[in-house]
Amino acid sequence: MAGAFWTSDFYFEGGRVKVRKTGADLAFDRALVEEALLWFAYYVPVRARAAWMRLTRPGPRVWFTPDKPRPWYLVWAAAAWSGARIAASPDVADAAMYFDDSARGLAPNTGPARRFNFRCTDVTKTHVARVFEAAFGYPLALDPATATGPVVEKGEANGVHDGRIVQAPCPALPGKTYQRLIDNSSNASGPDHVDDLRTPCVGGKPVLVFIKRRHRTDRFANHNSFASLVTPESVFSADEVAAIGRFCEGMGLDWGGLDILRDRESGRLYIVDVNKTDMGPPIALPLAAKLAATRLLADAFRNLICCDDVGGRA
Repeated sequence: MAGAFWTSDFYFEGGRVKVRKTGADLAFDRALVEEALLWFAYYVPVRARAAWMRLTRPGPRVWFTPDKPRPWYLVWAAAAWSGARIAASPDVADAAMYFDDSARGLAPNTGPARRFNFRCTDVTKTHVARVFEAAFGYPLALDPATATGPVVEKGEANGVHDGRIVQAPCPALPGKTYQRLIDNSSNASGPDHVDDLRTPCVGGKPVLVFIKRRHRTDRFANHNSFASLVTPESVFSADEVAAIGRFCEGMGLDWGGLDILRDRESGRLYIVDVNKTDMGPPIALPLAAKLAATRLLADAFRNLICCDDVGGRA
């Protein structure tokens, strides 16, 4: 896998770290440094595995466009572990993947015939809610002017974690989307904590689930107090897995992570976000579980790229 660090992706301003592509804003503090060190402890064995695979079992060449995945993206780790190589150009690639951190984009009409995520060009919250309702049969989005009580207000951009709870009825602000407030209180840790079910999907199927737990006051942040790795079958029913598949098809998502919440009162699932350029595994996950997840995703990635019966749209 070419390239190791891309410092040009970030810049410092006012004691904070900002991501150029998405506008994400991170405090440069002790917590961020500690997370970086934990990530590096995961990166080293993945990098070593990638070097070994390239020597012994080199995999397919994949062209990523318009951007190449950095080492902190989950697809980079899966591809590296599987032995896949990042192609320098579409002419030498066995397959192509549309990889763009922007919420909206336009995939190029070029490259090899095997293409993935080329139909996934809109991951705005409004579009996600529209596809979700079609796949699951019940709504996530709402009109804040006619709703009552607490609702969630979010920006449409990708990866900014700017959600907040507002009281409806209220006017809809430009550039914002509004969703029902899901009670995803943790069954394990009680009402002071919430659980997110981050679900990487490959070829329209959930491969695994990261249970990410955080304090209720940090429900829209990206700092988890606990994370665990479980199988999709342990948290989703067969009907829910089928609905997730319909949702992925509607989004044009061949590879990516879904943020799924389960409402405690109704038991219903809600897909609240789609990440076609998902990062991970979660920093709070133990190293052994990180590597186990990477192995599972590497197998799914290689099957996606190489097999005729999984994904891939010309």
